[in-house]
Amino acid sequence: QVQLVESGGGLVQAGGSLRLSCAASGRTFSSYAMGWFRQAPGKEREFVAAISRSSSSTHYADSVKGRFTISRDNAKNTVYLQMNLLKPEDTAVYYCAAVLTSGAYYIGNRLDEYGYWGQGTQVTVSS
Repeated sequence: QVQLVESGGGLVQAGGSLRLSCAASGRTFSSYAMGWFRQAPGKEREFVAAISRSSSSTHYADSVKGRFTISRDNAKNTVYLQMNLLKPEDTAVYYCAAVLTSGAYYIGNRLDEYGYWGQGTQVTVSS
């Protein structure tokens, strides 16, 4: 099993940047593909970005492509989400998620693909 703890959220003005971190417990972090999702008030949780076990593959939602970058450091058991050019519509609780996989290039963009979730971190973008 893996436990996930997000950090780095906060309040930022439109056009600003934030970097979210997700620290994972356990010794097999490199066996998990990782993803970021978000949930705005009154809306369903949605996919943001995902990265494969060895960072060989990444995938982004169209709404964040070109502004957000997902990365991971397997030596530190951490996945990151660098968010630039933030917009008020990026305001949400951001969740880190993990899926155990044997596929080196596997990435998931559906909620039901992920078996482990963090508690979330709030990101608020003011206009």
